[in-house]
Order: sequence, then structure tokens, then C-alpha cells
Amino acid sequence: MTQQSILVVDDDKDIVQMIEVYLQQEGYKVVKAYDGKQALQLFLEHDIELAILDIMMPIMDGIEVCRRIRENDNIPVMFLSAKSTDVDKVIGLSTGADDYIGKPFSVIELIARVKAQLRRYRYLNQSSKQVHEKKIQIRGLEIDEASRKVMLYGEHINLTKTEYEILYLMVTHLNRVFTLEEIYESVWRETAYESNNTVMVHLARLRGKIEANPRESKFIQNVWGVGYKIES
Repeated sequence: MTQQSILVVDDDKDIVQMIEVYLQQEGYKVVKAYDGKQALQLFLEHDIELAILDIMMPIMDGIEVCRRIRENDNIPVMFLSAKSTDVDKVIGLSTGADDYIGKPFSVIELIARVKAQLRRYRYLNQSSKQVHEKKIQIRGLEIDEASRKVMLYGEHINLTKTEYEILYLMVTHLNRVFTLEEIYESVWRETAYESNNTVMVHLARLRGKIEANPRESKFIQNVWGVGYKIES
């Protein structure tokens, strides 16, 4: 089996080396960078399947690196940062990252999350290849399952992988109310643990893209005290 390549970026070389040792023990190939500019160059040169990014780095920070990766690719992106307040996490996830871990961190937890993200990524890629031509239409919203393309009133809506999965979960279970924990466990495919903020950030970004007025939602409705749903 071909080794999966993981890009690890941090200006602290000791942290990069420590993560490299543990990832290699799990059978992954590690591509190392110590600033954002070098990270983007290596991302273009290698077949990267997951990126672990620090935020505060010289030349180019991790937020900008994530934005540029997201312009062309939907690989899992994880932030590993000393900036660990809820506001920092919201900003990080809002750029398109899939996960955010604060420093100091548990290497065991980091490896577990890496594996979860890669399982999810492989599953989605395999599923998209198996789907036949099928389109789901709800009012002015259209989801093409084969291409994973989303159209709103004939205009293409650019969703991240996570935003698409949340939307797809709801449109394939119309009228069902999902709690934040159920959304997390269905989309991230792991047990929910302090996951509400993560889901809320992605939900807010999704609603901002498909709702003309998120306060008067036409599609994703908030059932107060319970969760969210899309009605048929």
C-alpha cells in the first residue's frame, strides 16, 4: 500500500520532529515545512493527503496557507496552535480547516484525530466514485451527488468538504431534526466530544452561503433547544 503523505508545518522544529516520529510509527510519510511559504511549495510538489498547520509562522501564517490550499483542494486541514481560545478556533475553522487542536497537545489525541480525518476523507472519495447520476432538488437548491456540486437558483455554490457533508446529511433526511452531537458524529465519524463549537462554525458558514437571510432561513431551520433540520 502506498504511504499516505502528511504535511506538518511549524516554525518550532522540535515539535515537527516529534510529530514526525509518531506519524512515521503509524506508517505515514511526513513532509516537513517551517514557514507558510515553504509549506505551499511542498504542497504543490507532493501528493499531500492531510496538512497539520501551526498558525503563527514567519513569512506566511497558517490561516493564509489554509485559505490557499482551500482554493484548489479539499484535503483535511488541521490547525495545531498555541492560540486556543474559542475565538481563535472559530477563526481557524472559518478559513476552511476541518479540525483545531490547541497547544500544549496530546500526541496520542493528535494521531487519533489524524486517523479519523483520513478515514473520513477516504470514505468520501470512495463514495463519490460509487454514486450514479442523481440530483436532489429542494426549492431553488440542487445537489448533484456524482460531482458533489451544489447549485442555488442556477448559480454554483462553493462549499468546503465539511459544509457539503452537513448539507447532504440534512437533504437526505428531510424533516429530521439533528442535534449538534448527531451532526458531528455523522459527518466527522467519531464520538462527539466538546464538538458543539466546531459544528456551529461550519453550520454558520453553510447557512451564510445558501441562505439569502440566515435570520429567516429558507433551508436550514433551527429547532430551538433541539437542533437543525431541512423541511421537504
